[in-house]
Amino acid sequence: MHATRIIAIRHGETAWNVDTRIQGHLDIPLNDTGLWQARQLARALADEPVAAIYTSDLQRARATAQAVADTTGAPLTPEPDLRERSFGHFQGRTFAQIEAELPEDALRWRKRDPHYAPEGGESLTSLRTRIDSTVHRLAARHPGELVVLVAHGGVLDVIYRLATGQ
Repeated sequence: MHATRIIAIRHGETAWNVDTRIQGHLDIPLNDTGLWQARQLARALADEPVAAIYTSDLQRARATAQAVADTTGAPLTPEPDLRERSFGHFQGRTFAQIEAELPEDALRWRKRDPHYAPEGGESLTSLRTRIDSTVHRLAARHPGELVVLVAHGGVLDVIYRLATGQ
């Protein structure tokens, strides 16, 4: 069996990243720095034999992935299951606001309680299950090939933990 090689990439910077504002499923565009980062990424991958690019359907990831697709010529497929964790009522708030307004929730979130889900959001265990099945499903389509996954920080954290057995 030939292993699928995966390059997992976090989207470029957004204004909300700079503001430490939780994005989650909110669809925030890249800022100028993020657009520059996407172009730099595309240049770095220009000569790689990328068979396919899968991206979260949120525009910050899609714009990053599109830059890679434009440079490599690889097909780009939106994959909603690569979305960031849903943070429910945390979305749109800064870290400081969450700490001040919801201190008990903030503590459970900061301690990475795997079963805690912000109201209307997703737990780490749910996120892990979603990402595990998605990565395996996408990798199975490309034995022996190189694929690019463009997603979000929380998704990449899960991919790293799955790959390292954590």
